[in-house]
Amino acid sequence: MSEFHDDYPQYELMAHHSEEEGKLMRRKLWNVFWIMLAVTITELIIGSYAKDWHLLDPELRTSTSLLKLIFIGLTLGKAYYIIYKFMHLEHEKKGLKYAVIAPYTVFILYLVYVLVAEANYVKVHKDKMDHLIEQQKNDLNAAAKLGHGGHEAGATHEEGGEHHEAEEHH
Repeated sequence: MSEFHDDYPQYELMAHHSEEEGKLMRRKLWNVFWIMLAVTITELIIGSYAKDWHLLDPELRTSTSLLKLIFIGLTLGKAYYIIYKFMHLEHEKKGLKYAVIAPYTVFILYLVYVLVAEANYVKVHKDKMDHLIEQQKNDLNAAAKLGHGGHEAGATHEEGGEHHEAEEHH
């Protein structure tokens, strides 16, 4: 078997980095690490104390919305910083930056819209269902208090071959 070999020199030989340039690159990587760690710790602190700071009060809908916006903003900030540093967009021309970032931004905004729209849809329908269930419980309790449970003693649902639904109590 022959050993694989192409005509390109090894990356290490192509980079031509001096020791000072290598230190500068490692320093930049460590700076990115520390910034990302700080943002992540900030997210954890906010999440841990959200209830104490009244950012997680279901009665105050604006507080939970604010908490969601904070987390979405911090997450988008981290995503942008990762793209900016690790995809090396900081050194590119403005047009290329926008060509790379714009589709992601539009897609992320669309996902946020879908999440918010679906959450509101589910909440509205859950409230309607909770109201209907409560109404049915009240109707059943009222019928039970009357002592006949919604049916007259000895009555059947079928008369003359036709099926009749039980009376609805409103």
